[in-house]
Amino acid sequence: MLCIKEAIVVEGRYDKNTLSQVVDTLILETGGFRIFKDPEKMALLDRAARHRGLVVLTDSDGAGFVIRNRIKGAIPACFLKHAYAPDVYGKERRKRQPGKEGKLGVEGMPPHVLEQILRRAGATFLEEDGRALPAGPCLTKGDLAAAGLSGGTESAARRQALLKRLDLPEHMSANALLEVLNGCYSREEAESILKDEASRMSGTPASERPVP
Repeated sequence: MLCIKEAIVVEGRYDKNTLSQVVDTLILETGGFRIFKDPEKMALLDRAARHRGLVVLTDSDGAGFVIRNRIKGAIPACFLKHAYAPDVYGKERRKRQPGKEGKLGVEGMPPHVLEQILRRAGATFLEEDGRALPAGPCLTKGDLAAAGLSGGTESAARRQALLKRLDLPEHMSANALLEVLNGCYSREEAESILKDEASRMSGTPASERPVP
C-alpha cells in the first residue's frame, strides 16, 4: 500500500474502491455531477486541498473534464494537482455496456497505472526519499507555439498526437498540457519532449530517446 500526503478526489464510489486498494490517503467523491449542486461537498474539497493538497483524478471522458473544470474553478490552483487517466477503450466488469465514449473510467485502471499517473501528477509519496524534480523556469504557451502545439492551423491535431504519445487523454487543452509538462516533468525533460515534437513537425529525425 502506497501512502500519499495529498487527498484525492474521484467521481464515484467504484473509483474510490479501486483507488483505495492502491493508496492509503483521504479519498473523496464528487458524486458525479452532484458536485455542482452540493456546496458542502465543495467546501470539504476546498478544506482538504488547503490542509494537505488535493489530487484531482476524474475519468478521461468529456464528463470527467467538466467535473475537473468545476473543481479548478472553485479551488485555487496552488492547492491542486491534476492526475489524468489515459484513454483506454473498454468496459468495466460490473457494467453491461461501455460508457458513452467507450473509455474505461478510473475504476477500470490497473493498480500499476494508477500509481504511474499519480506519480506523474506530482503526488507526494511518503516514506520515500522525497526526491523532487529539478527546479527551473516553467514552460509557457510561447514554448508550445514554437513546437507547433498552440496557435496554429494544425496545432490541435499535433497536440492530440503528442497526447497520445504521452498516454494522456484526448480532451486535454493546450493549457492542461502545459500544466502536465510543468508539473510532471523536469524542465529538461519537458524541453526534450517539445524538441522531439518540433523535429517531427519539421520532418527531421527525432531523438532516439523515448518520450518520458
